[in-house]
Amino acid sequence: MLTSYQRRKIRVRSGVKKNNKSMRPRIVINRSNKNIYAQIVDISGNILAQESSIKNEQKASGIEKAKFVGKNLASKCIEANILSVVFDKGAYNYNGRVKALAEACRESGLKF
Repeated sequence: MLTSYQRRKIRVRSGVKKNNKSMRPRIVINRSNKNIYAQIVDISGNILAQESSIKNEQKASGIEKAKFVGKNLASKCIEANILSVVFDKGAYNYNGRVKALAEACRESGLKF
């Protein structure tokens, strides 16, 4: 028996894969109570770039950490010539830290 969290994660992931006809890499988001993590994963499952808020040693709020991760991840992607991605939020709601990370990536030049 699947929990509602697991069902939502499966539903979002299947929609991301089904609608990704151009085979773009995806941004996968994971978060804990203190930190947020983001990875760029290609279609075959290889990690192309990754960033986490653990590197941010400052005393910052969660949203500020998410913006830090988004800007750094976007700069790594642009250096690797990845300009267009699919945003895979998993089972997380699109608000708070997840939204701040996505908006920071968009402001830094990624398209999704």
